[in-house]
Amino acid sequence: MLHLRLITPSATTDDVVRLIERTVGTTHLVVLPGAARNPAGDVVLCDVAREAGDELLSDLQELGLDTTGSIAVENIDLSLSKRADKAEAEAPGEGADAVLWEHLTDATHEESTLSVTYLAFITLATMIAACGVVLDNAVLIVGAMAVGPEFGPLAGISTSIVQRAPRLALRSLIALLVGFAVAMAVTVGFSLFMDALDLFSKEQLEADRPQTGFVYAPDAFSFIVAVLAGAAGTLSLTSAKSGALVGVAISVTTVPAAANAAVALSYGDTKQTWGSTEQLLLNLLGIILAGTMTLLAQKWAWRKRT
Repeated sequence: MLHLRLITPSATTDDVVRLIERTVGTTHLVVLPGAARNPAGDVVLCDVAREAGDELLSDLQELGLDTTGSIAVENIDLSLSKRADKAEAEAPGEGADAVLWEHLTDATHEESTLSVTYLAFITLATMIAACGVVLDNAVLIVGAMAVGPEFGPLAGISTSIVQRAPRLALRSLIALLVGFAVAMAVTVGFSLFMDALDLFSKEQLEADRPQTGFVYAPDAFSFIVAVLAGAAGTLSLTSAKSGALVGVAISVTTVPAAANAAVALSYGDTKQTWGSTEQLLLNLLGIILAGTMTLLAQKWAWRKRT
């Protein structure tokens, strides 16, 4: 169930209440006349089944409530109510299959913002991965994959394509490109510094690396795994099962490929630089393609079912 807290202008309150009352899957309707101060108006509270939430939110926006008042949505972790159970049973579809498009757009907008924190995470992840590829240490590679925040912008690009949101697409693309560019540039300097301390060497990079050699050797499975991981990651976002994102992060070779390219570039190894770059681009393309197709499939399936 979702809990909605609405601030409505007094002239719009009756329309909002009628809309909620005729929406299948709503319950626990409360109206507090004149309770709001900024903006001034009435406060309307209600609970709605997740599978009916997106339709209700769209209708509220059509009433202009997002500009004249306020719409706040919270997840209800526990609701002990026969009326809530009845509302969920009456709502079409299953809550786990429902997509809150406004929530998805807002979440990806936040995750795809180019910020100091985002740059710090992707840079640190790339530097950890650089240690992993030089030492041929799979544990460090997995750790770097888990730290990397690049799935946010990738999901933002997929969402912007489906939702036709050019601003989100531009924001996500900037975060992705600038983030990797800064991370790789810093990692080149980090590699040179580690080399000066005799902790990195070209011989280590070019030696047989059974644990990490795959990061500069793209093949068909690189794209296949990226597609599968992109679909799984998108499903985890739309179904609020964020725990699955960790598994997605350690399934694709984005950050490790960028790290290997940076280290190879610092030593002038063009073969590994180009191979790693191809691996990186192949994974990014697979994730974006899978994310977009997954969202389109979810949108089509939900409309058909409801």
